[in-house]
Amino acid sequence: MNVPSFRPLRARLLISGLFLALAAPAMGQAVSVLKGHDSKQPVDVDADRIEVQDRQDRAVFSGNVKVRQGNLAIDAARLRVAYRNASGQGLEILRIDADGGVQVRSPSESARGDYGIYDLNSRIITLIGSVSLNRGDTQVRGQRLVMDLNTGRSTLDGGNVASPDGGRVSGRFVVPQRSGD
Repeated sequence: MNVPSFRPLRARLLISGLFLALAAPAMGQAVSVLKGHDSKQPVDVDADRIEVQDRQDRAVFSGNVKVRQGNLAIDAARLRVAYRNASGQGLEILRIDADGGVQVRSPSESARGDYGIYDLNSRIITLIGSVSLNRGDTQVRGQRLVMDLNTGRSTLDGGNVASPDGGRVSGRFVVPQRSGD
């Protein structure tokens, strides 16, 4: 059985544009530190257990999974990595599925959800279920966050009316105090 090396794993793991475009004005036009994130940096994965399913080109990491690449961090209870052997270039990650309290963080922002999907081919990251997006004291909540890394556009949906929040997006935006107020 051919067991791929995952530590450090060179992969295309680009996660930028973590914040909603609509939230930027309320946040003082701050730019995510993940903008321009170098996806060619080594990817370090730590977990309590790994199961390599080589015939399916998949690896399953479980137990306190931590992924690090530069100043980007992803934590989850379980992570499934779909990959392929790129001829002469090692492994190429195609898709990452995470579940169990998925958290995506940079030094200035964080997002949480029950499940996470990162499709590297389409360059779309999706967090699903009890999603919260935070930057400083500003927070928005919903049921599904889709981040399109091609356009930089992010969309947060409230889900259906049967969801705990009634199918609505909610948030609190902290407005900076201006001189003379």
